[in-house]
Amino acid sequence: MPRVAPAPVDAPSFPATADQILIRKVAEPGGWLSNMSPHPIVYEGLKWWHAEALFQALRFASDDEDAREAVREPRSPMKAKMIAKRFRARQVVAPLSDQDVENLGLCLRLKMDAHGEVRRKLIASGDRLLVEDCSARGRRVNNLFWGAVRVPNDDCAFGYAWEGRNMLGRLWMEERAMLQTLIS
Repeated sequence: MPRVAPAPVDAPSFPATADQILIRKVAEPGGWLSNMSPHPIVYEGLKWWHAEALFQALRFASDDEDAREAVREPRSPMKAKMIAKRFRARQVVAPLSDQDVENLGLCLRLKMDAHGEVRRKLIASGDRLLVEDCSARGRRVNNLFWGAVRVPNDDCAFGYAWEGRNMLGRLWMEERAMLQTLIS
């Protein structure tokens, strides 16, 4: 599949909240929600060191063992992501596509299934807003799709709002809603 630049992202604005949980760095309080967090998962009998590696590998055909294995091996999630970029021309799932979003949802569910503390923390987060804060990384298409950036907004209580699709945060909030339905 030829590499096509991602289309511009419709970046809706939404208000910041006092009790929001920000997904930024793994060592920060919301880091457990990051794809980069050290929560190994198992998929089709293989161990993946973190959700990021599996997410990147799912962009390749299931029979593209070279690309998938190269992405699976590193313990560093950033290294796995960089290795996936080297195989970009072989991707069969377009980044930011509906299938890409479904794949990330699968990775999040596997992470929750493998790590009870992630599931418990997610349930305990109640109805708090979950936001992948990409403000420090800028307004690139990927950032505005998977996360959001702070934008000044005097009409909001905190002087800023979020702009972006925040798909990572939204997927986590969808998973949380399903869990809350199951336990209620």
